[in-house]
Amino acid sequence: MPASNLPSAPTPGNVVIGQSGGPTAVINQTLIGVAKEALRHPQTFKKVYGAIHGIQGILDGNFCDFAEEDPANLEIVAGTPSAALKSVRLKPTPQICAQVLARFKEHDVRYFFYIGGNDTAETAHIINEMAIADGYQLTCIHCPKTIDNDLRVTDHCPGYGSAAKFVAQAFMGDNLDNRSLGGIKINVVMGRNAGWLTAASALARQFPDDGPHLIYCPETDFSMQQFGSDVLKVSQKLGRCVIAVSEGIHGIGGADIINLGETDSHGNKQLSGSGALGDYLAAQLKNFLGKAQPGVKHRIRADTFGYLQRCFPGVVSEVDAREARQAGTAAVEAAIAGTTSGSVAFRRIGDGAAYAIETFITPLHTVAKETKHMPRELLNAAGNDVVMEKLMPYLKPLVGTLPAIGRLAMVGAKKA
Repeated sequence: MPASNLPSAPTPGNVVIGQSGGPTAVINQTLIGVAKEALRHPQTFKKVYGAIHGIQGILDGNFCDFAEEDPANLEIVAGTPSAALKSVRLKPTPQICAQVLARFKEHDVRYFFYIGGNDTAETAHIINEMAIADGYQLTCIHCPKTIDNDLRVTDHCPGYGSAAKFVAQAFMGDNLDNRSLGGIKINVVMGRNAGWLTAASALARQFPDDGPHLIYCPETDFSMQQFGSDVLKVSQKLGRCVIAVSEGIHGIGGADIINLGETDSHGNKQLSGSGALGDYLAAQLKNFLGKAQPGVKHRIRADTFGYLQRCFPGVVSEVDAREARQAGTAAVEAAIAGTTSGSVAFRRIGDGAAYAIETFITPLHTVAKETKHMPRELLNAAGNDVVMEKLMPYLKPLVGTLPAIGRLAMVGAKKA
């Protein structure tokens, strides 16, 4: 165990909680889990503050006091999607982190709980290392969240189960619509570097001919020629085709499929929030099929789920909500136990009907910055579908119950 993560006697002081990165349907469960558990221990946590807009709020001195919040309302907030403290995307430069640490000293902050993804873990790691170098006793605990499910070490991430449930149900509805009228439908799903969320679309398959019929993830190179051939084969067989495409698909060597020319403070290219990829694929597919089947008219449409999949109320996995709260509580428990830094992680200790997890603390540097890709063995050799028997045991417990889908038997139906 690194020296910076060795347990020690907790130092009484103030708490700052922040949220960073993209919001989720259950991130506030983690927030309220941290806040309420910290409020239960006033001998250690003198004041429990929320940083409005994450580290930007810390720099600006923009805090709220959780002791002044109505406990009943906190539970309503916990069940509300989005980031209740408001979020931030700010690259954690050494200068910014030094300013944050100076703010912590000014306000006697000894505990920093930061809820977010791998960039958030990186911020906590830099601040923690600075505090150690400066001899300032500060506990930095990162609480995981991301719908992308791409944090290292942990079995899965809070926020993913609910987003996966939304994606699965959206594809259920789209498949039913497509089955009624036919045609080709492309849906672009979030996932910059990892295909976990796009792969969750496979949960929509209730009958053998249900879509999505093709699934494309960033873990394999994307070929426009192969894409066209794949769609042609499915449409010839079924008379229709529903397709799941990750926003992060790329050509050989990571080549862009399209480039919108916009990046965030971390250098990430804009992907979702625009229908450009879906429109481009639809246009390319129309051209390909027009040449492959002259005279045949294809109805091709594309949708981009964009930000809809992150904070959709009413489509929340109960397991996800429970585990997100557990992550917040576990973070505070770790701090009380004397853990001076780390990231909360999940370990799966049961599956199927016996599904269960336990939490543990992993060093911040094991989570910071880097992305966990979906294992290649979860995708078929062609890279155009998931391997259902491998993915479903992992995925189903995280999402929970999905709507039942029925079909008419159509007994006695005859062609005129």
